[in-house]
Amino acid sequence: MNITIRNAKKDELHAIRKQRVDAYADHKQAIPEAHWDALRQAISSEADQQPGVELLVAEMDENIVGSVALFPANTDAYEGFVDELNYPEIRVLAVAPSARGKGVATALLNECIHLARAQGFHEIGLHTGEFMKTAIALYERSGFKRLPQHDFEPANDGIIVKAFKRSIS
Repeated sequence: MNITIRNAKKDELHAIRKQRVDAYADHKQAIPEAHWDALRQAISSEADQQPGVELLVAEMDENIVGSVALFPANTDAYEGFVDELNYPEIRVLAVAPSARGKGVATALLNECIHLARAQGFHEIGLHTGEFMKTAIALYERSGFKRLPQHDFEPANDGIIVKAFKRSIS
């Protein structure tokens, strides 16, 4: 199946955010309810509409099956939890459960890397919850390395959001 990556359209925002919540709901049982509530709020927020953010979708058979936001360097991608970093950040990567295992997440990651490289950056980063084991495995397979000095604990509940960075030179 072909995967097409393109910029999201304004009239797709609600559906994209709903799909994000549905995708992340797999983790609901692994974390405390208060953490899930905070995560759901963060991934549903309008942070992906800040100036300079590239909101991308993946399509298969003319259906949106995934999305990701690429935040520009030196922006507050995490609403005060992390210092502004001098490289772009991948955020809210989500793939519909029905499309998992088909290369959608990899295609979205690769497009973010391509965009960052085209903008002249030599590094790209991301953060992910420590409970997102499949995502962490994907990032590590894709060449991302841990950056613990940029980890944070958003809900003061012991659950760490881990930082990763990759060279894209």
